[in-house]
Amino acid sequence: MVGQEWLAVILAIAGYVLGSVPFGVLASRLLGAADPRDAGSGNIGFTNVLRVSGKAAGLLTLLGDAGKGWLVGWLGAQSLTSEAAILVVAASPILGHLYSLFLRFRGGKGVATAMGAIAGMALPVGAAILGLWLVTVALSGRSSLGAVVAFAALPAVSLLVGRSWGFAAFTAGVSLVILARHKENLVRLWHGREPRMGQAD
Repeated sequence: MVGQEWLAVILAIAGYVLGSVPFGVLASRLLGAADPRDAGSGNIGFTNVLRVSGKAAGLLTLLGDAGKGWLVGWLGAQSLTSEAAILVVAASPILGHLYSLFLRFRGGKGVATAMGAIAGMALPVGAAILGLWLVTVALSGRSSLGAVVAFAALPAVSLLVGRSWGFAAFTAGVSLVILARHKENLVRLWHGREPRMGQAD
């Protein structure tokens, strides 16, 4: 029988590889659309794919990126007993998406994958930040602002729903990474130049 430590290592490696799968690029190719790396913001995530490749490719990207995070987070939570090990496993698809093995260690901003991984471990937390993202996007029309609001609130949300301080510290680290990936968006938001979802940059 595989011990918990080795199982965590196996899941983390598999999670990184799965997280590296660039669903935005794959969906665009599948539908014969533009490569998102060569158009718009150049990002492989949902928002840019939606802009340059269309709604179908955007939806497939969103489902793929969130799904890979959710699957790995859920498997970790179901298979491991150590919270630290679960958190390491949940981090692996996020790292894979940010530093993709298949894209020369470049990647997206990690929003959908991180939301999926957190929901896989702790559904109430994932549902809460998804709700914050949806409400912010509905009010502002800007996906980047939704991501900033959701992940800025993530550590506090984790504590409010009764998760441990270790879990909150993990979410704080994830939030800092996501916010750092949105620094250009934050500048454009500040100056009122951030495009709405579906608009060209």
